[in-house]
Amino acid sequence: MTAVGEKRAIKENSVCIVTTVHSPFDTRIFHKEAKTLVKAGYDVTLIVQHDRDEVVDGVKIIPLSKPGNRFTRIFGLTWRAFRLALRQKANIYHFHDPELLLVGVALKLLTKGKVIYDVHEHYPNAIMSKYWIPKPTRLIVSGIFRLQEFLLVPLLDAVIYTTPIVGERYKRMRVQSVRVENLPLLEMFEGIDAVGHKANSNVMIYSGGMARIRGVIELIEAFAIVKGKHPDLSLYLVGGFSPKSFGESIRSLIIKLGIKEEVKLIPPVPYDKVKNYLSRASIGIVTYLPYPNNMSCLPNKLFEYMACGLPIVASDFPLYREVIEDADCGKLVDPRNPMDIASAIEELLENPEEWETMSQNGCSSFRNKYNWHGEEKKLLDLYEQLTDF
Repeated sequence: MTAVGEKRAIKENSVCIVTTVHSPFDTRIFHKEAKTLVKAGYDVTLIVQHDRDEVVDGVKIIPLSKPGNRFTRIFGLTWRAFRLALRQKANIYHFHDPELLLVGVALKLLTKGKVIYDVHEHYPNAIMSKYWIPKPTRLIVSGIFRLQEFLLVPLLDAVIYTTPIVGERYKRMRVQSVRVENLPLLEMFEGIDAVGHKANSNVMIYSGGMARIRGVIELIEAFAIVKGKHPDLSLYLVGGFSPKSFGESIRSLIIKLGIKEEVKLIPPVPYDKVKNYLSRASIGIVTYLPYPNNMSCLPNKLFEYMACGLPIVASDFPLYREVIEDADCGKLVDPRNPMDIASAIEELLENPEEWETMSQNGCSSFRNKYNWHGEEKKLLDLYEQLTDF
């Protein structure tokens, strides 16, 4: 038995990915990073909430039981994940959740493995909009987390982040940091008719999680306005509600506006099935409200819309504007203003030549620039720097 403080021997070229929050087949964690590492020859284990031990696409999944609530997840499941991770004797530990920061540091101190902190968003900003944290305490919780990161992150080997706004924090923490965006897989969108029949499609779509801060209410109100001129138009909302009570509010609003038949509420679908819904639509919507975390990150759906040739109606945030203007693939709006959103949708519906140009531009930019191919090289470069593989 290894004594406390004694570094454990490692298994060469083995990777242990740990998450207590995400699903086993999460788009970024499983389909992109884990499978990329397997293809590169790494022995990959994923510790994640799941119902059984299994190997999927070369990734060995070690299950964590589903917690009853956030408290048991944060204070119970993290301990279970730590013990399982310690047994792996991995060459590299790669964790994904801010609540695992102490686990990452413990793995660094108790093993010979390298430890990577994968940051998906601007966590201090995200805390400020968490509905389950009482508003009066959010600033305090955010401040405590900032201090925790400042003290603990420099003990790790590397940080992976998305967007320059998120990465700016870690560049000040004396730790190696690499930007790896959550861009779509090229092969996932092969064979899709990017323009074709969709120019005549009467479907607009929003895909992904739905919450008050993601502008779903304003989007539905905008859709009701557009319906006055385009009665054949439909709106697909693909994803789950957070919290669930928000879903009831949305259903009530849809009924109140008299658009129950035209708005399709579609439960969350697996990553490889999302394209089936996107391919039916002609316009993609991402009108998040201007909350700090929304303005710090780039949603994956933005690039998925491009991959499927959907001109985009997006919030006029600096990060979104940089992509939309670079690709010339959509229109920027004030997400708080349903009239502004409706106007942009109408312009695309009533100008087929502009629609086709933006559709082709988005597809071309996805294939040539905004896809996972370039990001996986950065991921593998980091791994090569941390190992002798």
